[in-house]
Amino acid sequence: MLSTDGPLRLSVDGEEFEVSQPDDSPGTYDLTWLTGPDPQYGFGFRCHPPVQVGRADLEEAIRDFLAQVDPRTGHIE
Repeated sequence: MLSTDGPLRLSVDGEEFEVSQPDDSPGTYDLTWLTGPDPQYGFGFRCHPPVQVGRADLEEAIRDFLAQVDPRTGHIE
């Protein structure tokens, strides 16, 4: 799913995220919310067993994250 050339950029429900995988941690995904109020804010998750997830799984994880964000603060409270 992810390229070895760098992170993947996804647009989900009008929000932009950068998805990366640490080389030393298979099945781990780091997602940065590029269009959020804090350019360093985002979330991560790990699959067990470590598997490559598809685009639909990443989009679902992003939607779950966004559903938890307080619209007043732009953060999970």
